[in-house]
Amino acid sequence: MKKNVKTVTLYTPEGERFIKERPSVPWNIYPRPHMQRDSFFCLNGVWKLRAKLGEALSYDGDIIVPFVPESCLSGVGKVFEEGTKLYYCKEFFLPEGFIKSRVILHFGAVDQIAKVRFNGKELGEHVGGYDGFSFDVTDLVAEKNVLEVSVSDELDKKVLPYGKQCRRRGGMWYTPISGIWQTVWLESVPERYISNITIKPDTCGADVYVEGEGELFGMVEIGHERFYLKNGHARIEVREPRLWSPEDPYLYEIRVRVGEDAVCSYFAIRNLEIYEIGEKKRLCLNGKPYFFHGLLDQGYFSDGIFLPADPSGYERDILEAKRLGFNMLRKHIKIEPEIFYYYCDKLGIAVFQDMVNNGDYSFLRDTALPTIGVKKLDDKKLHRHKETREAFLLSMDKTVNKLSFHPSVCYWTIFNEGWGQFCHAEAYERLRAIDGTRFIDSVSGWFMPKNNEDFASDVESMHVYFKPVTLRECSTDKPKVLSEFGGYSYKVEGHCFNLVDNYGYRSFKDRGAFEDALEKLYYEEVIPLVDEGLCAAVYTQLTDVEDETNGLLAYDRQIVKVSEQRMKKIASALFEACK
Repeated sequence: MKKNVKTVTLYTPEGERFIKERPSVPWNIYPRPHMQRDSFFCLNGVWKLRAKLGEALSYDGDIIVPFVPESCLSGVGKVFEEGTKLYYCKEFFLPEGFIKSRVILHFGAVDQIAKVRFNGKELGEHVGGYDGFSFDVTDLVAEKNVLEVSVSDELDKKVLPYGKQCRRRGGMWYTPISGIWQTVWLESVPERYISNITIKPDTCGADVYVEGEGELFGMVEIGHERFYLKNGHARIEVREPRLWSPEDPYLYEIRVRVGEDAVCSYFAIRNLEIYEIGEKKRLCLNGKPYFFHGLLDQGYFSDGIFLPADPSGYERDILEAKRLGFNMLRKHIKIEPEIFYYYCDKLGIAVFQDMVNNGDYSFLRDTALPTIGVKKLDDKKLHRHKETREAFLLSMDKTVNKLSFHPSVCYWTIFNEGWGQFCHAEAYERLRAIDGTRFIDSVSGWFMPKNNEDFASDVESMHVYFKPVTLRECSTDKPKVLSEFGGYSYKVEGHCFNLVDNYGYRSFKDRGAFEDALEKLYYEEVIPLVDEGLCAAVYTQLTDVEDETNGLLAYDRQIVKVSEQRMKKIASALFEACK
């Protein structure tokens, strides 16, 4: 962190409630909405934590899981020195009648390298800060149980994806996090149980694929109808399907039964395609041109950093965005807990999902030169480190496998502004092979090959901050996406994290001037481009984040900086232009 910078602790409405009520088990909500059982025992709450740098002890006390130690909600509120290792310990008793046959221990996410012991037995190691993992602990369960997790996080930018975390936070770089940052929980299942469900919808229904041991026979129930599961597959036919959209986020709820096991799930029917309409290629939802009117969403919170104080914080963000007329959030180089995407599915907002970047960052290469227009280069020569490339592609695969269940996720962004970018065409083909049902933005806003024929992407994506928004620099006939723009700063006194520094792309001293400039930006620059082929626009951003005061909401979510009425008029004008 920069020296001589005065910062303050800000609490969101959910954080204020958390401090007042002090729940013994935070985030005590089933963490896997796409595959729910009636078996759930949450291990969140007070754990013991020891932090050591070499042999030196830098912290020894309690921590509230799942909040990271760097957050105030964790009860620690400390950024540890580089090289510090964290040692978590939780003692617990299982409730009477919990065990059916087998017991599975789940971790939502731990940043970045976790080694797990259960009742003195080494269970294994997991590498990666954004995906979940689990262990079968059936044979180790005792009356009193001890769970230990040791975590190291070197923030090695050349290998593991890290997003916007930085040891020297400031400007567009944020406080680094470490340790357990999602729910830790147990479930008990029959001896033979469903390990995974994959649902592949189409315009007439859905194919349900069930994974598990042995012969998988059973049934899938949807309402009063039953469809038989044979060899792990069932076909669901839907008469007069109701299509999912942000305006009508209809979900079909199902129940899957195999032997003694039963899980609840859901799916939605919607279609994403690119059509040529009026000599312009358009992004289409359910067969019609659809303008994706979005906000950049970093997923940072003033009190929990990587998590809101309560899952309802995600609902608040989504509903605030919808209330202001937006129908999309671009989840920016961060993967959220699954409950976030469930709320997007349920409440109705499209998600443009970024991959989390790794690789080194160069101000000259990745910011200065592209800002003045130097964006044509051969990315096969960038970030040649073999481990860097392999780690990014593995993380991309995991992200798509984790999130492709969710109908709200409509668009993948592979590389953002050149950070870690390499061989975009090969990455595009790899992603397209995994998921051919969503739009893919290979290089959001930045480096394209010198020859347009070598450009592999479903869209041509632009970032515009320091000059008027136009399509004049576009060089392909692909659908046009303004994947970042705006970033206007309005710093609200009493609701800003950094009392000294400020970060944004234009600054305004009062709300009226800020709103007027924002309105002018949309009406004079963005809306006229819809007729020229613009299909989506992502304003920077949903909320302030640390030094950045360019959100429509303050960092603590206590203040909305813009008028609902004025923002909804902008949205209406965009949608009307897209018809």
